[in-house]
Amino acid sequence: MDRERHALLGQRLRDTNTRRSPTLRALRGTPAEDEVPLHVWLMEEGTGLLAGGLAGRTWARWLHVDLLWVEERHRGGRLGSRLLAEAERIAREERGCARCRLETWDFQAPGFYVEQGYEVVAEIEDYPPGVTEYTLVKRLTA
Repeated sequence: MDRERHALLGQRLRDTNTRRSPTLRALRGTPAEDEVPLHVWLMEEGTGLLAGGLAGRTWARWLHVDLLWVEERHRGGRLGSRLLAEAERIAREERGCARCRLETWDFQAPGFYVEQGYEVVAEIEDYPPGVTEYTLVKRLTA
């Protein structure tokens, strides 16, 4: 029942937002209106074990990266850069996305994302307590 109410709540909020926003109304009926999952996986040769992966979604011509992880022993080999670049390529070339956003914590990888061309646009201190969360964005098109 909660799952059904959650879905109904989400649909009603989307409907209200669409009525109020010319930008969201313009997306109605276009492929950009749909939120579509985007996954990129890197598997170890020989073992088939997960070496790294990226999970995100595209919506409204934006890629939102939810998760990016590389197995400890594979770090430093540019796998994270490859995962991110491939997700950006799919989002840009196959889904028409113009920008990307993601969040990371201060002890994770803000420097990595800046090196990949991302810009910090928001900083939330003490979220969770003792940690700073960063929101970063990148333009995917010229």
